[in-house]
Amino acid sequence: MMDLEQMHKDAEELERRMRLQSYPIAIKLIKTEADIPNEARRPKRDENHQYDLCQAFSMSRRNGDTIAMLKEDMWCFEPVVGYGLAEAPQSFMDGDNRYPRDVETPEAGQHYAEQFPKLETGKYLGVLSAPLTTASFEPDVITIYCNSTQLVILLMAKEYRDGYNLPTALSGHAACVYGIVPAIKNRVYQVGVPCRGDHGVAMAGDDELLFTIPVEKFDDFMLGLRKIAETGTKLPLVRRMKPERKLHESYAKIGRLMGMDVE
Repeated sequence: MMDLEQMHKDAEELERRMRLQSYPIAIKLIKTEADIPNEARRPKRDENHQYDLCQAFSMSRRNGDTIAMLKEDMWCFEPVVGYGLAEAPQSFMDGDNRYPRDVETPEAGQHYAEQFPKLETGKYLGVLSAPLTTASFEPDVITIYCNSTQLVILLMAKEYRDGYNLPTALSGHAACVYGIVPAIKNRVYQVGVPCRGDHGVAMAGDDELLFTIPVEKFDDFMLGLRKIAETGTKLPLVRRMKPERKLHESYAKIGRLMGMDVE
């Protein structure tokens, strides 16, 4: 069982170190209604409205809301398919979702549908989101909206323990699926790009990207974030534009081994 008090402290440290413009989001897959905390808003029940999932995430990260999104609360069908809340209709698998608006041929639409990340149908009831600093539940993953400079630091913190880079599948569509579902399904870090809907109806910024951390990797991630800060990789990054900049000795050493005239 995760120590929620420590999680909240780590979330505050993460916000401070990364100078984030919105809260990191705690995201949990709901299996039964008992998983839904009392403080959670349920849009259809409480407001008689439905939202896109990206809008719910936006309200969590910008306004500090805890929101439970079941199938009945969803306005966009893609997260319903991606999170396994219902079976994808054959029309989707045939490519009708993308053809002819976004792709040249029905076959291209089928390729999109075939690669679309999906969780097991029927396993989950919905999706719960809240700011990581205040969440009353243990999340499955943590999602951060960041800019490209912040993403550099986040990736380096991820790489600190094992040095591996991050293979990731990107799409211009369904950020709430592509940026999160692979992390849940495969228990791996994931990067995503805010999609057309995330920009258009959930107010994602032009400079924002998504970075998702499986919760069981969060302690290692925070360790990496602290350690790289000790050697100077932290915000704000120092920016200089000049020739023959001073190289770190490890860079200069390898360069000299390659026959480069560097210091």
